[in-house]
Amino acid sequence: MRNMSDDHTHVQEFFTARAAGWDSRFPDDGPAYAAAVADLGLRAGDRVLDAGCGTGRALPPLRAAVGSSGVVVGVDLTPAMLEAAVRAGRDREGRLLLADVAALPLRSESLDAVFGAGLIAHLPHPAENLRELARVVRPGGVLALFHPIGRAALAARHGRQITPDDLRAEPNLRSVLAGSGWRMTSYVDQDDRFLALAVREG
Repeated sequence: MRNMSDDHTHVQEFFTARAAGWDSRFPDDGPAYAAAVADLGLRAGDRVLDAGCGTGRALPPLRAAVGSSGVVVGVDLTPAMLEAAVRAGRDREGRLLLADVAALPLRSESLDAVFGAGLIAHLPHPAENLRELARVVRPGGVLALFHPIGRAALAARHGRQITPDDLRAEPNLRSVLAGSGWRMTSYVDQDDRFLALAVREG
C-alpha cells in the first residue's frame, strides 16, 4: 500500500508534466464548468472553495456567482498547475493556495460550498478526504463533484471499461459521501457531464 507521501508525489508528477498544456487540451470545457457552478446555487457573498483547482478554470464562474463581496479560494497540490492559473490571469478571480485537500489550511465551517472538478479520482483516501472537505463547510453547505464528461466517455478516452467498484458509480459515491458527513442530493452521469451534488449534514 502506498503511503500518503507516495500519493502526493504521484499526483504532483502526473499534473506537473501536463500543466503547461492542460487548458489547450480541453479548450471547450468552459460552458460545462459554468453550468456546473450554476447548479451549486451560490449567492452573492458566499464563500466557496475550488478543491484541486488545477489551472483555475472554475474560478471565473465561481467569482461571477459570489460577486465581489464573496470569497473564492482555489487549492491545489501541484505548483505547476497554480503557476498555469496565474499565467491565465485566473488568480484575479480568487486566492490561490498551494495546499492538500486532505489537510486544508481553513477554519472549520468557514465555507458555504466546495467545487471539485476531476477531484474524486485523485483522492488517495476518499472517505477521509471528503470528511476534511465537510469539516470546512457549514451545515447545509453544498459540495459539487464534477467532470466535463461522464464516466463511460472518460473510461473510453483512456481505453478502459467502467467497473462496478468505480468510486463514482452512484451507489458507491452515495455511500462514501454518507460516511463522510455529506448527503447526496443529485447525480448525473451522461456522456457530456458528470455532476454529483451533496449537502453537508448538520
